[in-house]
Amino acid sequence: MDDITLVQQAINGLSLGSLYALIAIGYTMVYGILRLINFAHGDLIMVSAYAAVMAVGLFSWSWPLAFGLALLLTGLLGVLLERGAYRPLRRAPRISLLIAAIAASFLLENVALVIAGGRPKPFPTPAVFAGALEWGGLFIPRLSLIIPAVTAVLLAALFLLVHHTQVGRAMRAVAHDLETVSLMGINVNRIISLAFLLGSLLAGAGGLLWAMKYPQVNPFMGILPGLKAFIAAVLGGIGNLAGAVLGGLILGVLEIMLVAFFPAWAGYRDAMAFGLLIVILLVRPTGILGESLGQEKL
Repeated sequence: MDDITLVQQAINGLSLGSLYALIAIGYTMVYGILRLINFAHGDLIMVSAYAAVMAVGLFSWSWPLAFGLALLLTGLLGVLLERGAYRPLRRAPRISLLIAAIAASFLLENVALVIAGGRPKPFPTPAVFAGALEWGGLFIPRLSLIIPAVTAVLLAALFLLVHHTQVGRAMRAVAHDLETVSLMGINVNRIISLAFLLGSLLAGAGGLLWAMKYPQVNPFMGILPGLKAFIAAVLGGIGNLAGAVLGGLILGVLEIMLVAFFPAWAGYRDAMAFGLLIVILLVRPTGILGESLGQEKL
């Protein structure tokens, strides 16, 4: 493989890894606060993509308005999931919350199946995101550059919120000790809802970028990227924001490089991701940046 091809594949890996990181943040925020793996999180990707397609196709909205609607709907849906499915079970055994998360995932997928049908729909990419750039022998799709840039801006804003604002301090306090914080006058329910809102908004943004990168939407499109983002969160250290970003980038680059260096193994890229999850759980269950069990922090 020549240097130009290697650089091009590295950019592709960075783009895919940025998507995984954007989605993985939602997993790690919810786990950091509630110790819950929100398996419905991946389906928010699908909801966001369908909302944008329907806003453009049915109501003839412009793409900026459609994207705004998709993000708003996804954020509100994340909050509704927390209030309706998870909050009533907060003091129940952990297995009850896990079952509720799986049930919520199936519910979203089947509601989308009833409303939109099972046939995949095209996702027309706006002109500003289409095309490719040529530079020094490299042919790079614009999306491969836009996705890391958008991800970097959103994650930087999130890190500033979490580490440099009063609300962020409250979120980190709830993640450290929910019971004690509730006795100190902090509205725990509001903080948890905010965590779901932020995580869902990032998933919605990831869903829009994913649909433009792979321009086809269907009711089950969120399952695989959602699981990959979960693997990224575990790889980096579930409950650690920086770890989720690191895990997403590592997973994305590994996937692309596997296909680039070993084309005959392209069909095993998903198996590689799940195999990596098993290895991490066996060798370092807390992930790369994770702390000792029970001490995860945002």
